[in-house]
Amino acid sequence: MFENLKPQPADKILALMQMYREDPREQKIDLGVGVYKDANGVTPVMRAVKAAEHRIWEEQQTKAYTGLAGDPAYADAMISLILGTSVPRANIAAVATPGGTGACRQAFELIRMANPSARVFVSNPTWPNHISILNYLGIETVAYRYFDEETRGVDFDGMIEDLKTAKAGDVVLLHGCCHNPTGANLNMVQWQEVVNLINDRGLVAMIDIAYQGFGDGLSEDAQATRLVAASVKECLIAASCSKNFGVYRERTGLLMAVSADAGQTALNQGTLAFLNRQNYSFPPDHGARVVTTILMDEGLRADWMAELEEVRLSMLGLRRQLADELQRLSGSDRFGFLAQHRGMFSRLGAAPELVEKLRVEHGIYMVGDSRMNIAGLNEATMPILAKAIIDVGV
Repeated sequence: MFENLKPQPADKILALMQMYREDPREQKIDLGVGVYKDANGVTPVMRAVKAAEHRIWEEQQTKAYTGLAGDPAYADAMISLILGTSVPRANIAAVATPGGTGACRQAFELIRMANPSARVFVSNPTWPNHISILNYLGIETVAYRYFDEETRGVDFDGMIEDLKTAKAGDVVLLHGCCHNPTGANLNMVQWQEVVNLINDRGLVAMIDIAYQGFGDGLSEDAQATRLVAASVKECLIAASCSKNFGVYRERTGLLMAVSADAGQTALNQGTLAFLNRQNYSFPPDHGARVVTTILMDEGLRADWMAELEEVRLSMLGLRRQLADELQRLSGSDRFGFLAQHRGMFSRLGAAPELVEKLRVEHGIYMVGDSRMNIAGLNEATMPILAKAIIDVGV
């Protein structure tokens, strides 16, 4: 049997990480990996996470399964964090998942189960794993224009024009905030126009929100997701705690199915639980319990929010500094988009050969499409990157 297996395509980001590790140069910069790093190049355990884990260690009496959907308290806490009061709790079915990736996978499984002929419209570009999983499941994808290579902003007219080709029942996959990989985001007026189009054409919205709190603030970053959930007939929301709680390896996610008809919730909940059972039975609990402990304790929540705000402001500061240094070196404002983007990532808009030149000549590692992780910088490496960008001719 095994001899029939075929080699699978290498993950480009993981391959880039390996190249970085093997590079003997002392001066090298890793802007490829998609995790937050502090000024010392460390992905820290947040203070509130450490405190919550200590409390759990002291108080937890069992490691028995929680349930197919995970701990209901975790779902309640996350729904409140993401949706606030925009949708009645009775209208929301939810299950814990192994990270945001698990939430996306289960959402795609539900789409295939509910409407096998549905196409999923994805932004060009989008997180590569979206397309990889959809292709693996045999779900047809359609790209819609999103990133404007000239302005490094959103090609909103192109986006709307492409979404108008969607048919009733098709799914529109949207990034709730901090678009990955571009960093370019819709404003609320544009979000409302997208909502109107979804309703007018009978489409289904799916939102992937993985960076809440990394852009303009916890509430601000949830604003678009809340608008969509409160305005459409039904939607799916895949959420991740990896970034904003820093619990990457704990695989902590949530999938929500929101319906305007509360009478649909029991069926939705049962279907989500069934899909969990078919895939991994019971979802991981440790990360979810840590998150729940933090969100339900006033002191821990306040400390978590304070540290998250420090992270957010640090990334915004690095964006501003990089844009200013590039303006100084280039004598133009063509890099101003870097300060306007939000989240960990920005797409520089450099051709692949220039990205390769940055790696070979300057030891600067970023994904081939020129996505760079702003959190991979610090005040010492920022001017090195800026000079290299100008030197290679971006």
